[in-house]
Amino acid sequence: MKCVKCRDKAAVHIRRHNSAFCQACFQEYFTNQVARAIKEDHMFTRQDRVLVAVSGGKDSLALWDVLINLGYETAGLHIHQGIFEYSASSFEKTTHFAEARGLTLITIDLAAEGDLDIPGVASSTRRTQCSACGVIKRHYFNKAAVEGGYTIMATGHNLDDEAARLLGNVLHWQTPYLAVQSPVLEATHPRLVKKVKPLYRLSEYETAAYAFLRGIDYIVEECPFSHDAIQLQYKEALNQLEHRSPGTKHGFVLGFMREGRKAFAETTSVHLKECPSCGYPTTGDVCGFCRLQQEVHKNNSGRRN
Repeated sequence: MKCVKCRDKAAVHIRRHNSAFCQACFQEYFTNQVARAIKEDHMFTRQDRVLVAVSGGKDSLALWDVLINLGYETAGLHIHQGIFEYSASSFEKTTHFAEARGLTLITIDLAAEGDLDIPGVASSTRRTQCSACGVIKRHYFNKAAVEGGYTIMATGHNLDDEAARLLGNVLHWQTPYLAVQSPVLEATHPRLVKKVKPLYRLSEYETAAYAFLRGIDYIVEECPFSHDAIQLQYKEALNQLEHRSPGTKHGFVLGFMREGRKAFAETTSVHLKECPSCGYPTTGDVCGFCRLQQEVHKNNSGRRN
């Protein structure tokens, strides 16, 4: 098979576009897709300082790599979750990537933040590991960006991630989540940072291909706590549909962004107030992170006594 642009031997085949690219042309295609998402969805400009959430996996490191090549001012943020060898390897891959390129990397160790490592939190509360992880990461993503003076928080969510999330929200008619499912989440409070997903047009296969062709050393293993995650089941179902009808995920996600989301956004309003414990915005009396933190401290204190 030949590259659709230069007619050289193809290295990557993209079924949903019925196209194939050589190594150089694929990297150009990938970069152009990210640049298009940033421009068309008004994600950020050259004047913004972008903090990239980097886990050590292919998606986040590919995102950081392409943003560097596009010339944006970036830094990385790594959350050390304390998940045994998995977190140790994730930290190693992330720090190696940053040091090799002379990049700024901010690291937050959850164990040092008051016994907030994910295994410890899950064992001292009734929450699942994934639930606790989501609450904690969202808090520190925003906190690190605000306190560091960054105007944008970028994550490596790809097309597969967004399609699986959308499917789950539709199946359970999670109206509040459907209202805010978007590659761009605007800052609606002085202590909130705008959050963006520049890879949402690109599949997991494409980000893996980009990382491989760019020689990015990333952690291949999945989080050991994710094997029962419902999102993986949604991804499996969507993969079957995609195999039979290439372009299903793309049409599902972009169609919702274009036509479906506005129906939910127009009927959903959110009132934010400041959490009395941490000062960051919340819709409740106390933010989810502080409730979790209080629960952990209470249970751990009880065990020590």
